[in-house]
Amino acid sequence: MPKSEVEELTEKTISNGGLLARLYFDMQSEKQEDLQPLMADLINNRLLKTPGVVYCYGSIEPPIKIEQDNVYSTSAELTVLFQNVTALLNVAFMFAPAGIEVIRPEKEYRIPIADLQSAVLDAAQISANYSQYILSKVLSPEDFAKIQSDLKRREELGKRLLEKREKDQKGNEQGK
Repeated sequence: MPKSEVEELTEKTISNGGLLARLYFDMQSEKQEDLQPLMADLINNRLLKTPGVVYCYGSIEPPIKIEQDNVYSTSAELTVLFQNVTALLNVAFMFAPAGIEVIRPEKEYRIPIADLQSAVLDAAQISANYSQYILSKVLSPEDFAKIQSDLKRREELGKRLLEKREKDQKGNEQGK
């Protein structure tokens, strides 16, 4: 039996460091009619357009009423193929699914150091963006400007340290 194009794409992506995962999303609203269009928008216009997402498919459940909270709720179960672990982590940070289940590979997953570095840097950037957003909402403009200035100095220090490290590495390589 010949493999379908989806199966071939899945095999090729996983053999090159990709991951197949099942993601679970939930959403609530006071308006029942808003839920399925909002969930479809999340999937079609945001998740599918995220760098590193190869494809996704799944289903959106019909909304149900949660009486005690007087809201409606819906959920979606999606199977998503990611190019690498960085893409999966970025989706987890950006969209905060209610659950994630890695389907494939089934046993081990080796992370190339470049992917690990990229994932850690992305996590740090997302954390910094989130912190900046929160701080901009709770601090006075003066306090926020001071923190911005401190962060700029920290960024400049980080750049200098990276440049020094690269210079030291080049000197060590030439000395060998």
